[in-house]
Amino acid sequence: MVLATAPSGLALELTDGSTSRPGATSFSTSVLLVRFIPGIAVVVAVGAGCASRDVNERIMAIDPAHGYRLEVSLANRMNNDPRTALVLAFSGGGTRAAALSYGVLEALRSKEIVVDGQRRRLLDEVDVITGVSGGSFTALSYALYGDRLFSEYEDRFLKRDVQGALIGRVMNPLYWPKLVGGSYGRSELAADYYDEILFEGATYGDLLAKNAPITIVAGTDLSTGARIEFSQTVFDVMCSNLLAVRLSRAAATSSAVPLAFSPVTFNNYGGTCGFEFYQRSVYEITNPSTRERPAERALMRLREQRDLERGAERPFIHLVDGGVADNLGLRGLVEALELFEASPAARKIFGFDRMDRIAIIIVNAHASPHVDWDRREEPPGLVSQVVQASGVPIDRYSYESVQVIKDIVERWRMQGELALARTRHDPSMRTEAEERRFRTALFTIDVSFQNIGDPVERQYFMSLPTTLVLPPEAIDRLRRVAGELLNESPEFNDFLLDLDRR
Repeated sequence: MVLATAPSGLALELTDGSTSRPGATSFSTSVLLVRFIPGIAVVVAVGAGCASRDVNERIMAIDPAHGYRLEVSLANRMNNDPRTALVLAFSGGGTRAAALSYGVLEALRSKEIVVDGQRRRLLDEVDVITGVSGGSFTALSYALYGDRLFSEYEDRFLKRDVQGALIGRVMNPLYWPKLVGGSYGRSELAADYYDEILFEGATYGDLLAKNAPITIVAGTDLSTGARIEFSQTVFDVMCSNLLAVRLSRAAATSSAVPLAFSPVTFNNYGGTCGFEFYQRSVYEITNPSTRERPAERALMRLREQRDLERGAERPFIHLVDGGVADNLGLRGLVEALELFEASPAARKIFGFDRMDRIAIIIVNAHASPHVDWDRREEPPGLVSQVVQASGVPIDRYSYESVQVIKDIVERWRMQGELALARTRHDPSMRTEAEERRFRTALFTIDVSFQNIGDPVERQYFMSLPTTLVLPPEAIDRLRRVAGELLNESPEFNDFLLDLDRR
């Protein structure tokens, strides 16, 4: 069951009998039965007035040393090994993704390591968490709650019928005055509900005082398809203050599945605060004579951000589910790794030059239930075709993101070997080669249902729907399998061995 937009701005319940595929977004989509709202109720709702969305604050100047930024967070992390960067990427997939990512956090909490002679939890070494759609709820909740998450998150969110509550509110005439007209859509209604049950009105400013991993969730620009991250670095381009943005609104944006939810709108003040792409690393990658290798992905990201500077032409940015642009939350990491390769300045800014290892744990809740379309002569219904056509490119794009990171790992290894091999005929160059080669080890750890050995067990998880409600038994099984997949991962165990070897 999903919600879609009616011409009046009210909700429609959509359902059909064809077998559908959840794909990468936050709700399973199969449709077309419309529950008509009595005309008299619509008239009453329109007459009652309409509500307005939150308006993000404007800033008049940029302060690159403050705000919710990756580079600032990494520099200020306490009780954290600066030689190790541990990144978690939580995919989309509704409650299925939220539960799987939560299980990984539980597994990291129970794993102990020794750093500089002190025993600590591996969870405390996490530096960055990216979250998309369903994964954004776990990511933002951990950033806000810290260890409280493990005693409250199940009751507050995972084992709550979030989807039923949202549908109930949209169908409740008491909420229609907010939904008809104005700029307050179903996603704003959802954000208010998420505040009630989970975020309690907290903003990004509330995260600054916490010694937590920096958490970056994202939406997708409906006009351009660009990924819009909730970080001050991106909000700088929009001349806006991220610290005043509610976490619930970020989560609602990242999970704003088209049709099921309305886009989330932000004011764009770009071009009014004197923002410049000031970092030296930007100059290095745009200048062929200074960059160490091509960095086209990073350059494309730069062009996407610069497009936000056109505030006079684009005063409003409409965002939908982050999974539309990047369902694994990996594209930013790919661009960052490419930037590190191409720019010595970038390596210094982010402390890359002092890191011994980077580990990326990819928590991929992709599911693909069995369909029997190929057994019948007649093709699947229209809705199933639309869902499949939209989901397959997202899944393929996610697969490519993982492979790109693995290719980078192999390239770094080969570049190091090649640099040293060239010194065989000229030993005097060995010192320089040692200094220039990438010493940072890179580990990619895949936590996904594809890695489950038992075919029956694997099919169970692959068939779980992409909704905002699952049975408690499914939640518990997702948490358990997350820890099993992590601990059985060869790459994860290689990472632990590398930590021990130092």
